[in-house]
Amino acid sequence: MKKVIVTMLAASMALGLLAGCKENTEEVSTNDTPSSEVAGDAVTNQIFTGELEENVTIQVLENDTAISKGYFQELIDAFNKEYAQYGITAVDANMDQYLDLANDGPYGYGPDVLYQANDVIMKYSEGKHIYPLPVEQLDCYDQVPEDAWKAYLTDIDGVAYTCGVPVNIQAPMLYYRKDLLPEDWESTWDKDGNQVPDMVESWNDLYAFSLARHEEDGSKYGYMKAMNDMYFASGFLFSYGAYIFGNGNTDTTDIGFAAGEAEKGAHVLQQLASAMNEDCIDDTITTNAYSRIADGTYFATMSTPDMYSTFIEELTKVYEAEGLSTEEAETKAKENLVMTGLPKLPESGDLTEENPTLKEMVAMGGMNGYAVSAYTKAPNACLAFVDFATSYEMEMKRSQMLGIAPARGDVAAEAGDVSSILFARLKNNDIVLMPSVEAVSQIWVPGQTFFIDLAKDAFRLEDERKYKDLDAMKQGLNEMCQQIYDGIHTLQ
Repeated sequence: MKKVIVTMLAASMALGLLAGCKENTEEVSTNDTPSSEVAGDAVTNQIFTGELEENVTIQVLENDTAISKGYFQELIDAFNKEYAQYGITAVDANMDQYLDLANDGPYGYGPDVLYQANDVIMKYSEGKHIYPLPVEQLDCYDQVPEDAWKAYLTDIDGVAYTCGVPVNIQAPMLYYRKDLLPEDWESTWDKDGNQVPDMVESWNDLYAFSLARHEEDGSKYGYMKAMNDMYFASGFLFSYGAYIFGNGNTDTTDIGFAAGEAEKGAHVLQQLASAMNEDCIDDTITTNAYSRIADGTYFATMSTPDMYSTFIEELTKVYEAEGLSTEEAETKAKENLVMTGLPKLPESGDLTEENPTLKEMVAMGGMNGYAVSAYTKAPNACLAFVDFATSYEMEMKRSQMLGIAPARGDVAAEAGDVSSILFARLKNNDIVLMPSVEAVSQIWVPGQTFFIDLAKDAFRLEDERKYKDLDAMKQGLNEMCQQIYDGIHTLQ
């Protein structure tokens, strides 16, 4: 049995939560309680009483992919059928998935249930905008690994509580087209003879293959990925000793993106950009990667598991246009599109080095899950929805329709290797979960600015480049860290 401390807020915080979302709530006296933990349970039990609110409509905020692929409609249809006897209806909140609950919730504009990444959910816990949850009551509790629950744990005065329910783990994966490998790849691109192409095992080989593919056909590219995305780019820094915040991502006065030999990771990114075109500077590749992978323009890219269904959909369209039936096209797409772990990096940071010593790549990741708004008028109905949505049946359907890496162990065992790969990487510290503190929101813009500038260097004249050596890259990273610090502690 995993040992996860799951308890409720201390009395003072729980009372604050109740005051923020309910009117005329009786104040609970703590004079006779032996500990704040017991008081916290007592107050929270007034919220999650186990008695369903009947004849209510709860608004659920899901992510755009789940909506566009039809999964969310299947989820709410199944839930509404199950709970029709209570008059409980779940509906699409029809809001931007990036809503600001802290500002919208108090005025009645927020959803009752929201699906978000752990860093987004947990920043709402700091302002008491979401409820701590009695997760031990949920069907998924024993099936979700401790490492997943940790993403939603926070500590108040020595009392730990959980503010979200994990659904799927997010971390970068490499996507590539198996049918675009050279015909002779087994003799020319499999040096160790392990039947795995070298270019998906090491960044040095992927870089070399990218240059060769483009040289052979100027309209074709190897690896392509937008460089302005802090989520994906930061992993190259982490791999050489960088970190987000100090003291286990809790000390926001210690910004660590320049720590260790992070400049080597910046150098890797600069080299990768040189094998691309100028689309890598902005969001162009982010928006066209699905179609460019499908039409063969790109050999590989990096994305998260939940985008697998989108890649398959685009490749299926290409095969249908070639005359295959929809079923045949989808089968062929699933055969040829491969989602796998990230290639290894050279310890030197030099992608041109022959016979490099390789190391595992570290990546930024997140845990997507559900939370319940502290402004809902039907908390028990909301908890019932979360329990239903994280059941074996619904997480299996979510995995099948969206290609996500489920947090439930029983679903992961049936769904395939992606979840096991990601959780193994998480245990090995090869995935850095986004910090569950509000300050993490300040890292994105400075990071984007630096990585855009770094990518532009690949297309500047030699004498106009800003980052000509590792020292210059180190300085650029230090400046980025200072901008992040100012955003957290000075400008606000």
